Amino acid sequence: MVRTPLTPEERERGERLGRLLREARGPRSMVEVAEVAGLSAETLRKIETGRAPTPAFFTIAALAQALDLSLDELLTRCSPLPA
Repeated sequence: MVRTPLTPEERERGERLGRLLREARGPRSMVEVAEVAGLSAETLRKIETGRAPTPAFFTIAALAQALDLSLDELLTRCSPLPA
């Protein structure tokens, strides 16, 4: 299966998501947050660095819960910027 290349907007949204997650993680380690979310530290690293800019919904939901973020906040802060 060949994956369709991401658009510049999708890449930018992934970068915004990564920044938000790093900011929300604060001084906690990736390993600690990933463990609470039920993910591998490598998965969290890929999301935070934008290498996995379109993670699955349940991955985002688990991270939001682990970081005490609402899904509404994530949506608002990661939505496309107005033109």
